[in-house]
Amino acid sequence: MTPETKLETAVKKVERIIAPPPKHWVGDGFNVHGFFPHGPLTGERMSPFFLLDYGSLTEFPPRLEPFGVGPHPHRGFETVTIAYKGKVEHHDSRGNGGIIGEGDVQWMTAGSGLLHKEYHEQEYNREGGPFQMVQLWVNLRAKDKMTEPKYQAITNAEMAHVKLPLGGEVEIIAGEYDGVKGPATTFSPVHLSNLKMKQGESVELTYPDGYTTAVLAIEGSALLNGEEKLPHNHLALFERDGETLRVAALEDSILLVMSGEPLNEPIAQYGPFLMNTQEEIMQAMRDFQMGKFGELD
Repeated sequence: MTPETKLETAVKKVERIIAPPPKHWVGDGFNVHGFFPHGPLTGERMSPFFLLDYGSLTEFPPRLEPFGVGPHPHRGFETVTIAYKGKVEHHDSRGNGGIIGEGDVQWMTAGSGLLHKEYHEQEYNREGGPFQMVQLWVNLRAKDKMTEPKYQAITNAEMAHVKLPLGGEVEIIAGEYDGVKGPATTFSPVHLSNLKMKQGESVELTYPDGYTTAVLAIEGSALLNGEEKLPHNHLALFERDGETLRVAALEDSILLVMSGEPLNEPIAQYGPFLMNTQEEIMQAMRDFQMGKFGELD
């Protein structure tokens, strides 16, 4: 095997570029492109990630009543909410609450279950303005699905920041880049970063062979591995084989990079419940109906 062949086998090739699917509403506050799970992007293929809702840039009018989504249950996974524009407020049935400001992240471990509601923060709601966000569901292993719920409220200042030569940076939420680790703790290996790149800047990213890896173009566009263009608001999915991928910004860009070790466990899902078996789904529904997730107005 020649050195060139070795290099080629180490590259994570682009499997497909996915255009943003038609938007749908979650409540009346989140108008999102649901990139997965659907079609070839199943929960199994995207594991450990299960769902990606991307609220591309939208302008909301001022309103007194809050835009958002009312109380709903979760069990068996984690939600990761990233606010790029606008502010999101949330409360749950355990008395927790808070505000996710621009550039901040909320990493919620639903675990054994809770009720949750999320809506536009009060002041932002009254003033209106641009709104852009991502919500990513990260599945939990069977042994962790009934863990105690918890939150990681991660401000932008608390993230790890690695400067790039032309003035951009890699903003690390979870996992690591170039030996620098992000603040989020995870139940399985997960890397999550924003590449905030200036035009002409490039980075090389390395993840273990076999990992699920994707890049979402939040702003701008990029060239992947020197050959595949990633347009604005599109998602690139990489093959699991290989370890290294290259990203070059074609203009000033923000790119969300996600990579993680597949769980390789059965998946059973019904609405906001994500478990391993249908029996566990039925138990989650019974627990919810019996009020075991608590109460939330």
